[in-house]
Amino acid sequence: MMDNQDHRGNVAGLLLAAGGGRRLGGRPKALLEHRGRPLVEHAVGVLRAAGCERIHVVLGARSDEVRRRAELGGCVLVDNPHWSEGMGSSLRAGLASLAGTGACAALVSLVDQPGIGPAAFTRILGAYEGENSLVSAAYDGSRGHPVLFGAAHWSGIAATATGDRGARAYLKEHAAAVRLVECADVAEPYDIDTEADLSHLE
Repeated sequence: MMDNQDHRGNVAGLLLAAGGGRRLGGRPKALLEHRGRPLVEHAVGVLRAAGCERIHVVLGARSDEVRRRAELGGCVLVDNPHWSEGMGSSLRAGLASLAGTGACAALVSLVDQPGIGPAAFTRILGAYEGENSLVSAAYDGSRGHPVLFGAAHWSGIAATATGDRGARAYLKEHAAAVRLVECADVAEPYDIDTEADLSHLE
């Protein structure tokens, strides 16, 4: 068994932050304010606090404005021109950006889940066991985010990531290989999708 602490550098953070916020009146989720800063900046901070030294951020809607307003220094910014097709296109773009970087796994974060903090990401990262890893947070036994994809799975995930389903189809097909890590005691997996959900932001 490898020492996970020593191998955290092999796991890249992958933040999907391209959505246009259609149900929020066309306000990109990356630019929603949380604790005085853009939500994308908060999400990057969570990945860093969990131990990710390398972070790729997939941008789409109003990406130029996101670059201007958010402090994303040290991150690799990936433009997804097909962001309007859904989260699957952003996942494909993000995984493609990690090819050839030496990363052995991607710890995937969604920008609109501020209730999931460093504790949950640290748990998922702690379950990393090399490029064959498939790890998912669970909430009372139900699979959720964050997820960790070993590099051996990237091509298969990219081939099935369409629309807003992301890696759902791949994870369902490989359910027996997915390690579930319970996180309900340390995180709340709500999404910021509607006007009512904005009450979760501070």
